[in-house]
Amino acid sequence: MNICVYGAASERIDRVYTDEIYKLGEAMARRGHALVFGAGCTGAMGAAARGVKAGGGKIYGYIPQFFRDEMVERIFEECTEITYTADMRERKAGMENKADGFIITPGGIGTMEEFFEILTLRQLRRIDKPIVIFNICGFYDELAACIKSAIEKHFIAEECEELYLVTEDIDEALDYLENPPEINYNARELKK
Repeated sequence: MNICVYGAASERIDRVYTDEIYKLGEAMARRGHALVFGAGCTGAMGAAARGVKAGGGKIYGYIPQFFRDEMVERIFEECTEITYTADMRERKAGMENKADGFIITPGGIGTMEEFFEILTLRQLRRIDKPIVIFNICGFYDELAACIKSAIEKHFIAEECEELYLVTEDIDEALDYLENPPEINYNARELKK
């Protein structure tokens, strides 16, 4: 299966995160999965790519051409295949289409935007692909609490929590992606 991993590109994040994401990449490759990602070689993205590479897996990178032209971000040059896109929207669409499932690792604004976009698409039944939040060291505890608070205040339907898994366990994350629970829901009901 092709697993899209979203995560930070920052070189300043603590190794506790990148070490765990590297292990995630190795585990993905050991289980026969390919990586779909934003083609960066630093931070969480680079850690995932290096892990998959060490495990002998395939790596599909998507990155806007201007990142290369303007040296916005260093590119992981050892991808099995790199797709240069016209812009960020095309990059995200390419990754979403290539992926069979998603793992959200610790990240910043871009990572959170990617998570909420695919969660919205799943809620609206535009995609039916499993989503995992890889909650290393409780990184996403506050985000999960914010969603829970929005549910309690009736801004988000309670069933939305069933559309993703929050875990810090690599095997649980991959088991969930490989065998996602069947979720029967009506997009209109989740919007009420």
